[in-house]
Amino acid sequence: MSNKNIWYLPGPFHQYHEDVKALAKKAGLRIIDANVTESRDDEADNTPEVTLKEVQQHLVLVVGAGDNQAELEELIGKLRIESDTVRAVIDGLDVGEIEKPEAGELAIRLFHALDGIRLQMVELADARDDLATENETLRNELAELRAGEGAEVEALKAKLDAAGVTYRANASKESLEKLVADLPKA
Repeated sequence: MSNKNIWYLPGPFHQYHEDVKALAKKAGLRIIDANVTESRDDEADNTPEVTLKEVQQHLVLVVGAGDNQAELEELIGKLRIESDTVRAVIDGLDVGEIEKPEAGELAIRLFHALDGIRLQMVELADARDDLATENETLRNELAELRAGEGAEVEALKAKLDAAGVTYRANASKESLEKLVADLPKA
């Protein structure tokens, strides 16, 4: 038995005059963007009616080009070159190599920003590696100290066992040293 409570509605949902989320809640429906799934499982039979907002088209005014077609074409050409150099930087990133572009203010600025990030990442990786090395050194030193202390503790326990003195199994080194110091001198 299915619920048939899913409203498959093409997104984005702000393109509708109505508040589609409120309508769905009122009707007891769940909205799923129809653009992101082909499934229509549990599709509701009676869904609210919605209307699309009008899309306003904007007129692009190129400042400085005036009515001169040649100037406009020159400007468009410069924009295309700029766009192509930015794309070249992005394409280089995609393959893992980045080269400084020879032209294009935006592309050069993008290159410098990305190169700065790359250098910071190298510094962070170096700092991480240094910390990892230091961490390993400290762990080894701690293990050596514990091993040395363990041998001392075992020697103290052996003296106490020989003297027939009882002690806690998990007694600290300090308490064992005190018990050994209290042993009668032979």
